[in-house]
Amino acid sequence: MSQRLSSIGFRFQLDLHSGVPAYRQIIDQVRGGIASGLLTAGHQLPTVRALAVDLAINPNTVVRAYRELEFGGLLETQQGTGTFISAQKMKRADAERERQLAQIVADCISRAGAAGFTVEELIEEFRGLPSEPARGR
Repeated sequence: MSQRLSSIGFRFQLDLHSGVPAYRQIIDQVRGGIASGLLTAGHQLPTVRALAVDLAINPNTVVRAYRELEFGGLLETQQGTGTFISAQKMKRADAERERQLAQIVADCISRAGAAGFTVEELIEEFRGLPSEPARGR
């Protein structure tokens, strides 16, 4: 049985001023939801049309994100039923995983610095987060 995203509190949001393309933000949000445990196998994503309307973007942008996620094995599209989080786990080589984490950390530090925060303040904020990832309700 599939579970709709709205029932678990997951919502897509775009930052149009970040310089990151909208399709990439959608991909990153799905991957982040999976990594945090908020999105698990069987969760149904919004239709292309519904997400495009909700985010006020071109449907082709959503199609591009969904296709890339499907190609990576994270999504499964079932004709006439919808698009769902796949049962497959995210697969990455250790080196790629480390590279991606380093990029995330660098981006976070850069954004925090631009907002006037120090690395020490950022670390303190991270320490206040729960050590276990959030799980779907």
